[in-house]
Amino acid sequence: MRDGDDWILNGAKTFITNGYNCDLVVVAARTDPSKGAKGISLLVVERGMEGFENGRKLDKVGQPEADTAELFFENVRVPQANMLGEEGMGFISMMKLLPQERLGSAVNNVHHAKQILLETIEYAKERKAFGKAIGTMQYNKFLLAELVTKIEVAEAYVDQAVEAHADGELTAVDAAKAKWWSAQSQSEVLDACVQIHGGYGFMNEYRVARAWKDARVTKIWAGTNEIMKELIGRDLGL
Repeated sequence: MRDGDDWILNGAKTFITNGYNCDLVVVAARTDPSKGAKGISLLVVERGMEGFENGRKLDKVGQPEADTAELFFENVRVPQANMLGEEGMGFISMMKLLPQERLGSAVNNVHHAKQILLETIEYAKERKAFGKAIGTMQYNKFLLAELVTKIEVAEAYVDQAVEAHADGELTAVDAAKAKWWSAQSQSEVLDACVQIHGGYGFMNEYRVARAWKDARVTKIWAGTNEIMKELIGRDLGL
């Protein structure tokens, strides 16, 4: 709500990366609800403003070292000078950077999975069962061949998207494809890596177990995989 030259901000948001320790946040606020997306503006809120509260650090399934929290805003008075960009342009500003965010997520997905896969291949060479390395058993050998191919195909597509982004040609739809495919591929690869490790793969002391837990959220953040498919489907005219 506008109040003279200030804005009075009310609301809450959860799952905020760095929300527990942050001193400054950029809030997407409805400054004119009657205009829908065109009524969203970006307000910069600083620690110490009355009514602004950093909530508790959330207890996540994976990535326990990461700071993720809730934020609360109760009648926070935000000066007009703290508006970032133009009034009503907040949604448009955020949308411009979504492809870059999704591409960054895709890069992380591919290389996170690739590293754990390489470590799993070495484990399969060293771990013995029935007198021979488990990697030499046909099922495991074929599975690892499939996983390597899956990751290299995903990596090639993501590399192509990176080049397109560097040239200013990456579309939102292609970024969505890279994001959902890499997240799904990572999930399948890491799940298989856990299986190859057997019982050890379920132990937190093994990196593969921690990687498996850490990766699960990548099918949710930066837009869920389902939303990515929705964007791709719309582009097909469906």
